[in-house]
Formats: sequence, structure tokens, C-alpha cells
Amino acid sequence: MEDRNQRILHHLNHLLTIANDGQHGYATAADDTDSPAIQTNLRAYSLDRANFVEALEAEIRKLGAQPSEGGGPLGAIHRVWIDVKSSLTSKDKKAVLGACITGDTAALNAYDKVLEDSELPEDLRTLIANQRLSIQDALRSVKVLHDAVE
Repeated sequence: MEDRNQRILHHLNHLLTIANDGQHGYATAADDTDSPAIQTNLRAYSLDRANFVEALEAEIRKLGAQPSEGGGPLGAIHRVWIDVKSSLTSKDKKAVLGACITGDTAALNAYDKVLEDSELPEDLRTLIANQRLSIQDALRSVKVLHDAVE
């Protein structure tokens, strides 16, 4: 039972890091683009990720633990969002949106790995699956924006 709870906490803290990275990445992207339409979308995705953070932190606390402060290596997702910041220096909309696509694709892969855990409680599975669906929808929309930018 202890191993199961530790694994679930590890999953939740990993997704928490991803959600935090997504929130900050989208906020940075929105602040540094000059297109009001793109800004609106990116800010909405940042707000979605902020809601993910709150929900994941609540679940971690329900399990009697404190949410990770993001110490230690943040992994590939964090590096992807760093790419967003790098892309912003030129305000190249296509590059910014491309970095967002890369970030959300990596996030989907992480969510898929967590959802493979057969011992994940059903309430957490539903929460994580719903967050994954929201990321997938955002990714689809960002791809449309990306393809429309010249």
C-alpha cells in the first residue's frame, strides 16, 4: 500500500511540475507576442494550467503530502518551456506557437504514461484524463493558429 501511494504521489508531483511549466510557458508566450488574438488564446491556456496546478495540489494534500516545490531536475518538459522563452526574443509568432506545440506534445506523453498505471484510483484517473483532454484540445487549437501564421 505504501509503495502504491508513493508511486501515485510521484505521478501527481510529476504532473504538477508539467502543469506549472505549462502555466508559466503559456503566460510568457502571451506576454511576448504582439497578436491580440494569439495572446487571448495563450492566456486562456495558462489559466487552464493554473487550474490544473490547484487540482493536483489538492489531490497531493488529500494523500497527506505536500506538493513538490519543483526542486531538483524538472526534466524535459521544463526544457521545452525554456525553448518558448528563447523563441520569444524575436517575437516570431510561428516559433512561439511551435514551442507551445512541442510543450503540449511532451505534456500529453507524460499524462499518457501516468494513465497507464492500472492502480491509479478512479477519481484521480478521471481528473488526469480530463486534464489530458484539455491539453489535447489546446494543442489542436495551437496547431491551427500555427498553421495560419505566415
